[in-house]
Amino acid sequence: MPPPLPWLLGTWHVTHSTLPMWKKARNVSITYSPLPSDPNGEKIDDLVTYQALSGDKVKTVSGTDTPAGPGAWNWRGNGWLFFVVSHWEVLGYGDGESGEQWVVTYFAKTLFTPAGIDIYSRRKEGLKEGTLAAVKEALKKVDVEAVKGLVGSIFEVKRD
Repeated sequence: MPPPLPWLLGTWHVTHSTLPMWKKARNVSITYSPLPSDPNGEKIDDLVTYQALSGDKVKTVSGTDTPAGPGAWNWRGNGWLFFVVSHWEVLGYGDGESGEQWVVTYFAKTLFTPAGIDIYSRRKEGLKEGTLAAVKEALKKVDVEAVKGLVGSIFEVKRD
């Protein structure tokens, strides 16, 4: 069962990933907001912000997520990225110890990125060690080879 959309909205910190470009970045976050121009209230504004490993400049990638089934969306870039599309879905989510919220997403390959997994936390400092270990262990048991094959490639995204 996917998370309710209101629960998913807001800012998430990407604390762990398999996406190679996040090895060269820090302070990666994704903010999901309702799209005011969508009369049905189903589409999501998707804003990714990050910084290079050195320097203070904040870079952004903006797109629109359109529902593609329970817990799944199709992303299309905004602006000069309008031709880039991707599919992503929530593999798991929860409220851990002390209200610790987390989400695991799987994203399909795009023109610029391989397929992968992201682990999000509401807290910039990330998940507690026990929660992270439980999430990784659960991912190893997913009955989808594409997902299981990525688990060993998960790395921590730098945050400061």
